[in-house]
Amino acid sequence: MTKQPPLSLDGARKGEVRTQFAALCYRIRRGKVQVLVITSRGSKRWIMPKGWPIDGRTPAASAAREAWEEAGVTGKVTDRCLGAYSYGKDVGMDDAMPCIAMLYPVEVKSLAKRYPESGQRRRRWVSRKKAAKMVAEPELARLLLSFDPRPVKQRA
Repeated sequence: MTKQPPLSLDGARKGEVRTQFAALCYRIRRGKVQVLVITSRGSKRWIMPKGWPIDGRTPAASAAREAWEEAGVTGKVTDRCLGAYSYGKDVGMDDAMPCIAMLYPVEVKSLAKRYPESGQRRRRWVSRKKAAKMVAEPELARLLLSFDPRPVKQRA
């Protein structure tokens, strides 16, 4: 099990930090793990699908719902959180709300061509290493690099 790195809250107090649930959407092709990255709506940075808690849903189910809305993913979500990462959510001109995103793996079974945010985002399959270089959050990059859903005997 990977040790969770410390989170950076950029001086925010605990009560000021909001929690979101994120989906690490993945597939295995020719024995290699691929991760689905998407662009944010505003800045077009590469991110993981994520969003606010949904009333009546578990954190993992909330992450799976975000994967559908933001990336068109249908798949199997795991209830075990892989870890958490911090980031600043853009909320205005130069303001950012401190957030902690809890990351849940979603094994992708299918990708829809049309989904709620299809006209607002791009998506791309990449290796874990490439995904780690594309995202801005160092904690998320570490989680991506350490993620491997394959059984130990299949790992190269």
